[in-house]
Amino acid sequence: MEKKKILCLVDGEHYFPVTKSAIDKIESKGYDVKLLLFIGGTEKLRDNNVDVISDLFNKPVLFGEDHREIPYDLIGQSIIETGVDCVFDLSDEPVVNYSKRFKIATVVLQHGVTYKGPDFEFKPLKEYDVLENPSYKILGTGKRIGKTAVSAYTARLINKEDKYDPCIVAMGRGGPEVPEVVHGDEIKLTPQYLMEQSDKGRHAASDHWEDALMSRVLTVGCRRCAGGMAGQVYITNMVDGAKMTNDLNTNLIAIEGSGSAIPPIKTDKNIVLVGANQPIETLTEYFGPFRIKLADLIIITMCDEQICSKEKLDNLIEEIKIMNPNAEIIPTIFRPAPVENIENKNILFATTAPESVQHLLKEYLEENFKCNVVAISSNLSNRPLLQEDIDKNIDKVDIMLTELKAAAVDVATKDALTKGLEVVYCDNIPIPINSEYDLDSAIMKIVHEAVDSFNS
Repeated sequence: MEKKKILCLVDGEHYFPVTKSAIDKIESKGYDVKLLLFIGGTEKLRDNNVDVISDLFNKPVLFGEDHREIPYDLIGQSIIETGVDCVFDLSDEPVVNYSKRFKIATVVLQHGVTYKGPDFEFKPLKEYDVLENPSYKILGTGKRIGKTAVSAYTARLINKEDKYDPCIVAMGRGGPEVPEVVHGDEIKLTPQYLMEQSDKGRHAASDHWEDALMSRVLTVGCRRCAGGMAGQVYITNMVDGAKMTNDLNTNLIAIEGSGSAIPPIKTDKNIVLVGANQPIETLTEYFGPFRIKLADLIIITMCDEQICSKEKLDNLIEEIKIMNPNAEIIPTIFRPAPVENIENKNILFATTAPESVQHLLKEYLEENFKCNVVAISSNLSNRPLLQEDIDKNIDKVDIMLTELKAAAVDVATKDALTKGLEVVYCDNIPIPINSEYDLDSAIMKIVHEAVDSFNS
């Protein structure tokens, strides 16, 4: 059996005999150390003559140009040149800290190899090449930042072009045990129909149902459990769901992520969603950069000034440009779009949007859809509080307007129908923050590039 090839990261803070003992131990376990890469530190480094040190370790040795800086680019370059399977980190404080280790991990995982240390291991994403049509992936840096809304929006936009018949494959924490096809292009998903599905034990507000309702395209629903720090899921049936699209009437596949978990399906292009509501260190540290670096297009959502100050947004855009200078960046806000007529009706609106933007949503609905918004509940993802909001307002309204997620079916729809109220579902439309940005063109550019990439 061929030995697994290892690149060792070492520092000048250890005496060489100690480092050599560690390397000997690694090799005694059946590994082949191909290169020692010094990533900093000079306290014990009495001689930086590469030939002398190489002879001492009986291994090729490489130094970065500056002992005070981690040579991230050199780490990536060395992975490519040595063809290693794993990078083992034998360095320590003060050369590396937590932040620097995550940056190293991002570089290593980007190259598809494992990053290990004495008490940690980060594995690269598994991506299965199973699709027989052009594809793009929508993944996010967190939960509740609008992946499903953007996914449905892209599908509607793509569907306007006669040459495309898109299909969305989504994975969720409440997805079906066996991948489930929903013909959103053929059936009308009424509140009554979704209640029937809920009564049968299905999670009728799962992402693929929302996608089918809002986009009117074919969808495949899958499940997943857990999400690793770099996006790997523990279990999912998405590979089976993706394979199903090869036999469906579609010629373009959207693979939709869940939370910060990344779908394990190889695609031609990637759209990454970044929530402007997220702490900026979540995006610029840890594995935020890893996800952002995967992007061909970056859509920043929830950019209302009530959620994200202009200063924070400007800073975020600059940070993203540094992390991924090749991706187009589009900052957006979400605004509600009912799928049925609500004109001249009194409305109770259930949403996952924060209370800080309720007045903006009320103004937008009343101005654009000529209704009267009596109350807004931001508790769609909190069943007990949503129940309280419904009980408080349901006798004052004609229509329960709700996003199709979380408790939209088993609480909001159920209670409204029981009270004899009409239920109308509501989409969330991503809108660029100003005319400088063209979201539709950016999306279609990714689609055309995905098709070209697939065909080539």
